[in-house]
Amino acid sequence: MKLITWNIQWGCGIDGRVDLARIVETARAMADFDVICLQEVADNFAGLKGLDDADQFAQLAALLPGYTRIEGYGVDVAGEGGRRRRFGNAIFSRLGVLSARRHALPWPADTAKKTMPRVAVEATLQTSMGPLRVTTTHLEYYSNVQRQAQARRLRGIHDEACQRAPLPGEFTNKESNVTFDPTPQTVDAILAGDFNFPPENPAYGEIQAPLARGGPAYRDAWVMANGHEPHPPTFCLHAKAYAKQPYCCDFIFASESLSRRVRSIGANLETRDSDHQPMLLELDDR
Repeated sequence: MKLITWNIQWGCGIDGRVDLARIVETARAMADFDVICLQEVADNFAGLKGLDDADQFAQLAALLPGYTRIEGYGVDVAGEGGRRRRFGNAIFSRLGVLSARRHALPWPADTAKKTMPRVAVEATLQTSMGPLRVTTTHLEYYSNVQRQAQARRLRGIHDEACQRAPLPGEFTNKESNVTFDPTPQTVDAILAGDFNFPPENPAYGEIQAPLARGGPAYRDAWVMANGHEPHPPTFCLHAKAYAKQPYCCDFIFASESLSRRVRSIGANLETRDSDHQPMLLELDDR
């Protein structure tokens, strides 16, 4: 199974041109991916550099036929003519999507910081190794207070899911209301996205802290595959708008239950299609 994560900066490359087809082409050149997790996807945000009022969630779906789209919006505000303005993340999967959830992440007040609400998008996929929960997110950039709270919540979401996983799959009270029908739950999970912190930040450890009930905690898949080898720079490698030196802030975390399945992980350090570099994870799924 092959999974890519990428903060696409609404498809705006280092050259200032917005081109979603270029994004998809670059991703396909990296791998014949089963799942792609994208951050900074826009709908009706013409104020962003190089962008018109396009619905990029729909445009990406058209560019990825055969993939199911699961999207979530951190920002969802009123726009002209009654059309909403949305900004968030999306998962596209050609594996079956058993269920999907959207999690609003903490947004505590932080005086004098410009911030925006953040979301985690979750899809439980049917794979040859069984159900796999994939979550993608994009944490706060400017506020450390918010970023720390969001990291804790991501671990909490995983902890809750691990606590649900061993519960019976059927209810004794067979109601006619099918909204209560159980869906597959699993401890096997991947968390991918732009976390806006480097590996030395405390939030990096926060996500990987032990779970309350002893379930399989998240671990950095890069470390699983490469040990103490330094993380590749995934941000500001080809542009210095936010930092003088490139650093890694894009990660793929995998539950400890998947450690034996992590075959490889790497980053595309050549592309200039965004201000972030995409990462590719390969899992042994049999």
